[in-house]
Amino acid sequence: MSNDVLVLAEHQGGALCTVTFELAGRARELADAWGGQVQVALLGASNLAGQLGSADVVFTAEHPALADYNPEAYERVLLSIVHARTPRLVLLSTATAGLDLSAALSVGWDAPVVSSVVGLSAEGEGALATAQIYGGKLLAEVELAGSRAVCAVIAGSFPAAAGRRDRPPAVEAIDAAAVLDGLRTSVTGVVTAEAGDVDITAADVLVSVGRGIGSRDDLEVAEELADALGAPLAGSRPLTDQGWLPKSRQVGKSGVTVKPKLYLALGISGAPEHVEGMRDAELVIACNTDAKAPIFDVAHYGTTVDLFDLVPELVKRLKP
Repeated sequence: MSNDVLVLAEHQGGALCTVTFELAGRARELADAWGGQVQVALLGASNLAGQLGSADVVFTAEHPALADYNPEAYERVLLSIVHARTPRLVLLSTATAGLDLSAALSVGWDAPVVSSVVGLSAEGEGALATAQIYGGKLLAEVELAGSRAVCAVIAGSFPAAAGRRDRPPAVEAIDAAAVLDGLRTSVTGVVTAEAGDVDITAADVLVSVGRGIGSRDDLEVAEELADALGAPLAGSRPLTDQGWLPKSRQVGKSGVTVKPKLYLALGISGAPEHVEGMRDAELVIACNTDAKAPIFDVAHYGTTVDLFDLVPELVKRLKP
């Protein structure tokens, strides 16, 4: 057994996904603690290897079957890597590829798998993973003391900056053709989802509303504040489920993860599913009439003033 940590790099549209750098950064911490290396598997996008400076070595593989994500092809190549390189830990995200492949690696590599991981640290010769269960309502701590394990990590759990290093890693090409003969599945086409009306993940300031807004008509109050701040309007799942806001505006586990400089939460209770998507905001200000609302556990500042009293006053002060 080695003390190396292997990360599956995810890429889309010719660019590495942010979660790849999140995983690479945490892999760096673990590998340094154990005296091992950070390895990255980069399939179908070898031209991006130079961006993975936090890795000691990047394994690249090119093959027509890897041009688009094919779970069978990815599984075969990854299994060939872990059997040959014997890393101590494999890190994937809980995106589509990670959910497919974490279970497949667990079976094919005979290793335990921990899903929905939000925390991961070295504990002596082993590791301690913190995972969400029951939809994020409970956290479970799992000791990984064996010789191998797989962790599927929820995006946004670790800082991406830790995985961005400006140095060229060693690159080693894998002969993918040797393991991809006789594939039973193939990708016939890729359907791209329609772009949302606004990318809330890129916003520095977000005004976000929850079921406390009361009705669809009352969204106008929050929209005025958002306009005054020059910020997009986002929301929690109950609002998007009712069609009050488009799905692209939903923050949380089943929506998107945001990390703005300011997150203004209006009438949001702070359910774990929502908090998962905004807890890394630099500044969180919450407004909820329930003083015991969980949102106050993550807010830097908060008030129990009724939002319908607070917001109009804020708008008055913000407008010239």
